[in-house]
Amino acid sequence: MATYPFTPYKNWVIDPIPNVSLREAERQLKLAHYNPFNVPARKVVVDFMTDSGTGALSKKQLSRMVAGDESYAGSVSGERLYERLEDFTGRQTIILTHQGRGAEKIIAETFLQKDDVVLSNTLFDTTRANFEHRGAHCVDLPWHPASLWNTKINDIIRDPEDPFSGHLFKGDVALDQLAFELARYGDRVKLVVLTLTNNSGGGQPASLKNIVAAARIVKEHSRALLMIDACRIVENAYFIQRYELKGRVSIAGIVRKICAYADLISMSAKKDGLAHMGGCIATSSTAPWVGTMNALSILYEGLNIRGKGGYGGISGKDMEIIAQGLCEVVDLRYLRHRAGQVRYLHERLTEIGIPLISPLGGHAVYVDAAAFLPHIPAKEFPGHALVVELYRQGGVRSVEIGSLMFGKNAQRELVRLAIPRRVYEQSHFDYVVEALAKINERKERLRGFQITEGAGDPMPHFFCKLKPL
Repeated sequence: MATYPFTPYKNWVIDPIPNVSLREAERQLKLAHYNPFNVPARKVVVDFMTDSGTGALSKKQLSRMVAGDESYAGSVSGERLYERLEDFTGRQTIILTHQGRGAEKIIAETFLQKDDVVLSNTLFDTTRANFEHRGAHCVDLPWHPASLWNTKINDIIRDPEDPFSGHLFKGDVALDQLAFELARYGDRVKLVVLTLTNNSGGGQPASLKNIVAAARIVKEHSRALLMIDACRIVENAYFIQRYELKGRVSIAGIVRKICAYADLISMSAKKDGLAHMGGCIATSSTAPWVGTMNALSILYEGLNIRGKGGYGGISGKDMEIIAQGLCEVVDLRYLRHRAGQVRYLHERLTEIGIPLISPLGGHAVYVDAAAFLPHIPAKEFPGHALVVELYRQGGVRSVEIGSLMFGKNAQRELVRLAIPRRVYEQSHFDYVVEALAKINERKERLRGFQITEGAGDPMPHFFCKLKPL
């Protein structure tokens, strides 16, 4: 039996959890046209759909909200957040955005035109959508065991205390393929994006060795810019510290070290910012594109002038929350508990025979839906079939990351159980395990789904209607 990690905080505010019967769950699924994005939150028992903006705030964050300065210009809260982000990333230029996809839009409009190319370890859905909206061609290059170059540069790192240990940095970019694609596309490659951690690939981290090697390859073999998608960079840094650097560098120091290799950093503060809203772009003050991005940020987001207290589409209250959250997120006690919760759920599900992506990452557990439901072909969305059944069985909301979300670009058929920060406890994880155990007993009866409306929409998983086959 897995050991539950010690919780380094107490509950001061509670949010009652609803009871959702099987009959009510079936009714809600029909009303939602079998799309969990359409299910009301008040009808969800445990919500593992996303960890983005769904975490709990600390007392210090709540107290800082009271000091939120909502001035349009000259905001004290804006200045505080600029200063904190400069220290966090080690970069002199910060452009605030209302969330991560606001940063992605500004970057896409600044650098990408039709037929340009973006390479990545794996792009997440909104990043890919923003880039493809500009007409760019996006290519994912996730780590794979056959990559000899990866094995040479990245020693296989094993954790003797981790039963899922193998190659612990499966969020790496495939370095041999990166070099090949840079040579293949030449000057058409405008951006190389490292998503940390690799959310769509299983939530797994990239190693510092891989990041350094990728930066060197990009610099030596192309004119492309290296961009870090830093949504979960602190969780990535935790794995680097534990397995690669053996505690020799602080978490904050590792984050700055990673950022030092990038030309651009985009971040959603709704993850490792421990906030409900906000994001940013970080870059060098001497970068020639700063003026363009500042102009676009005012057009799309809000005032962004360092020294003038800009706000970039974020309220003063939220700026205070992010500034404090960036202090709390690098605390090792918090990170050990965060990773421990993921490990607990991963181990419990492994014990009952649920096929998972291993080794585990830092923010979610990923069920291998293709292995769990081999009788459902990809065109009938096995991941979505499991998402629907998990809600029906226990009122548990999750999300498909596979053919429904990515279409022909899907690497695997996964179901992500994303764990909100500082929200759930052991009984909630055990409840989810029990629900999946019941599904496991009758999984052969599950059937796939068909899209009835919205198949041609961008990112159809948000809007489409489906029906069971």
